[in-house]
Amino acid sequence: MADNSKHYEDIAKYTKVDEAAADKIVKYLGIALRNRDSAYVAATDPSELETVRESWLKKKLGLSGDDKLDAGIAEVMEAMKADRMKGRATVYYLLAEKFGKLGSL
Repeated sequence: MADNSKHYEDIAKYTKVDEAAADKIVKYLGIALRNRDSAYVAATDPSELETVRESWLKKKLGLSGDDKLDAGIAEVMEAMKADRMKGRATVYYLLAEKFGKLGSL
């Protein structure tokens, strides 16, 4: 398996890391993590946050309720505000954890 230690380290700044869940998220993101632009989430770009909500939270995790999901995204962005560059794998991990979906990845 690929070396995901940099993702583990980034996630560990915010929460305890479930490496198996983190590996699944990194695998899901795949080639997107190789491109500098798509490897990070632009927290101030509404279309970027909409993509996170629609593609990750709704499509992959099967969640619903835009207001609830947007509030969750805002909470994660607030928790990560010290990091100018918000790693996509970390954002997705924290969202899955927040909504209780780490075990179902």
